[in-house]
Amino acid sequence: MSNIKNLFNKVKEKVSSSKNTYELDLIYSKFLGKNSYLSKLTKKIHLISLKDRSYVGKLINKVKYDITNIISKHRAYLEKKTLEKSITDEKIDITLPGRTNRIGGLHPITSAIIDINYFFYKLNFINVPGLEIEDSYHNFDALNIPINHPSRNPKDTFWLDKEILLRTQTSSIQVRYMKHNKPPIRIISFGKVYRKDYNITHTPMFHQMEGLVVDRNINLLHLKHIMCKFLNFFFNKKKIIRFRMSYFPFTEPSIEIDIMNNNNWLEVIGCGMVHPKVLKNLNINTKIFSGFAFGLGIERLVMIRYNINDIRYFFKNDLRFLKQFK
Repeated sequence: MSNIKNLFNKVKEKVSSSKNTYELDLIYSKFLGKNSYLSKLTKKIHLISLKDRSYVGKLINKVKYDITNIISKHRAYLEKKTLEKSITDEKIDITLPGRTNRIGGLHPITSAIIDINYFFYKLNFINVPGLEIEDSYHNFDALNIPINHPSRNPKDTFWLDKEILLRTQTSSIQVRYMKHNKPPIRIISFGKVYRKDYNITHTPMFHQMEGLVVDRNINLLHLKHIMCKFLNFFFNKKKIIRFRMSYFPFTEPSIEIDIMNNNNWLEVIGCGMVHPKVLKNLNINTKIFSGFAFGLGIERLVMIRYNINDIRYFFKNDLRFLKQFK
């Protein structure tokens, strides 16, 4: 028992002379660890007479508690002293900019889709999704595209077999929607389309957006009004716009819309009144209903918006390019 009491005094002396928390850890391990004198004594307490066993056990526990307590208090003292020293010695330049977490940004194609969707949402258009793997009926036949049309050629289209292909246009979404929904119809659709082409203005996969309106008494003035409003909205300024006659199998009359950009006319939208044959193929009464459709390549619009001269930049994942649009 005298050894136990002397042990506490020895530990107290070592703790008071320790200069850092590392030395305190060594003291704790030496006097309270698994191989310490107190641990060994605890294991042999059954050898002591029953009369003294209770007293010795209580004494050992009290010494353990007292040693733990003085070590904890001295640790708190050393940590406080270290903190005060660091505050005194270390200077902080409060004029330095703070460190912030870098976050990603939207891809310019994604931003454009959000902007386009917002414009047409305000006009009560419904955004309708569709299939990327299509059959020839919905992609060609129902749209009045003849069997000998160049777009059906395997050199231009990714055919998976004789009937199934990767869609070449999002117009197939309009066909499927008109099959199951009666007029009035006012929809837009976004999606990836696939064509065998690759250069600075074309890629094998690109994003397309199309719109469709079918209702009573729809005419070209409605189409022209919406298209002008949309282009001025997307480019955030009044653009010089030109409408010229063209040809698409699924519209009659067909129109291409150009805008003046850097003193050059650039074609940006293909549109027209929905061909009566397309409406009849989908059991829509052409004596009551008419409609217009329009389609555009999103990459083309984004290239004009940001003056980008190579469409392939959008798909290279070059951070130097993408960081410009954060």
